[in-house]
Amino acid sequence: MAFKIAVPDLISNSYFPVEAAVELGFFKAAGLDMSLELIFPVDRAYAALKEGKVDFVGGSAHSALAAFPEWNGVKLLGAQGQGMYWFLVMRSDLVTRRGDLDVVKGRRIGAAPWVEMGLRQLLTAGGIDIEKDGVQIAPVPGAQPGNVNFGVTAAKALEEGKIDGFWANGMGTEAAVRKGVGTVVLDIRRGDGPLECFHYTFASLATTDRLIEQSPDVAEAAVRALVNTQKALRQDVQLAAKVGDKLFSPYEAGLITTLIERDLPFYEAAISAQAVDGMNAFARSVGILKGHPTYSQVVAEQFRPLWQG
Repeated sequence: MAFKIAVPDLISNSYFPVEAAVELGFFKAAGLDMSLELIFPVDRAYAALKEGKVDFVGGSAHSALAAFPEWNGVKLLGAQGQGMYWFLVMRSDLVTRRGDLDVVKGRRIGAAPWVEMGLRQLLTAGGIDIEKDGVQIAPVPGAQPGNVNFGVTAAKALEEGKIDGFWANGMGTEAAVRKGVGTVVLDIRRGDGPLECFHYTFASLATTDRLIEQSPDVAEAAVRALVNTQKALRQDVQLAAKVGDKLFSPYEAGLITTLIERDLPFYEAAISAQAVDGMNAFARSVGILKGHPTYSQVVAEQFRPLWQG
């Protein structure tokens, strides 16, 4: 039987573990005929999951709430990587000091739907009054549903002067920095910004309660494939180049091994109680969650023993 996994950004390091699991054959080795499908933005990817158009989503964990209010009907199977993984990049001529959030005042910042929630909350936690300080956070020009790779599009928009900065993935960040048009202001996973921001969200592998109940062997196989892919990349990061050559244009393919090597310390499938509590607290603070769901309501914890490989 064939299965589909949706990702909201393809030319990216954000969801690379599930992309690599497809392209390097780890899903196949686990017994799953899995194909990738790009569905942007992430809320549409989760809507497709709810509607049965795809079987899994490899996306930002908190965004499952877009289609599954209060975590009803969905479960996280594992983490693709630990921590909130987006970067705040501003036009290079504006930045005087890394971590200085004053640089966003009166500026236009591009961010994808649902992804922008993390930026808004971290700016607020960092003392920025988004409205009073005139911070404009909106979708990146040209990033519309369809065949879109957000980070690459954001870097291009910054280079063309359409925005003053962006909140996006490592691929877009690397492209902007290497071209000299962008400078990193915040990299949350590596210690920038308020500490609690690390647990706002993370890249996850998710599926429906329905699939888990009806085909637990399929869900188990998907977790095994994710864990084995993370392990393989940690052992030989050059495997990333093989995936990049298949999926990316030559320029981005040339960057991916460097990006994945940087991300390897975060390649653990385990989802901690602290990560779930932090994510749910963030979700309540931005108004996408009302209740206080338990760990087992969010995570398919029957697969926890598989996370260690």
